[in-house]
Amino acid sequence: ALRVLEEKGIRPDVVAGHSLGEYSALVAAGSLAFADAVRLVRNRGRYMQDAVPPGVGSMAAILKLPEGKLDEILAAAAQGEVVSAANLNSPDQVVIAGHAGAVARAVDLAKSAGAKRAVMLPVSAPFHCALMEPAQARLKADLDATAFADLAVPLVNNWQAKEIRSGAEAREGLYQQVPNPVRWVESVRLLASMGVDRAIEVGAGSVLTSLLKSIAPEIRGIRFGEAEDWEKVHAWLAA
Repeated sequence: ALRVLEEKGIRPDVVAGHSLGEYSALVAAGSLAFADAVRLVRNRGRYMQDAVPPGVGSMAAILKLPEGKLDEILAAAAQGEVVSAANLNSPDQVVIAGHAGAVARAVDLAKSAGAKRAVMLPVSAPFHCALMEPAQARLKADLDATAFADLAVPLVNNWQAKEIRSGAEAREGLYQQVPNPVRWVESVRLLASMGVDRAIEVGAGSVLTSLLKSIAPEIRGIRFGEAEDWEKVHAWLAA
């Protein structure tokens, strides 16, 4: 899908990607070669699976938790275990990760605190939390051995929600995002402050496009996943 956009002369002014999507965003920005991205993503996935034995960790989604309650709930649920925010997806949606027991306690506490919904997620590992530090350490050698060019357009990274432009910052961002939360709300708000008013979600699914409405409704979004979607996207861009 990205190649089709490039062939049609559509170039981004700024890019961002959610978690794994940051690799795709760096390819789009000209910092990372596609073949290198595939290799890094494959190894990253393996390292993450190896970091925590099956059943030890888990993740959960919490929807519409009353403001200011999250940190309090996570602190109470920890009881010496790891549990933290993993994906800050929208003002009304946060995903948490950590030891299975601590995550389950946090879900119960969130329900008691008035969350509209709090559910365990069927995931294979507790991503974006401190339990991923062994995976982060293994990934470092792969990242250090990979060439990262300075970006042709800026990227808003996951772990800082910051605009970056150098290859060194790109490499560091992929390293730091492994055990740290995806700060998506802050990232999208930064994009809006940079003057972004349209966003194309490249690839399968339209989750990020739907999240735009609750984070920065001034940014209009559309998904582009297959070549046959081009006419629709072209008309949207021309409107």
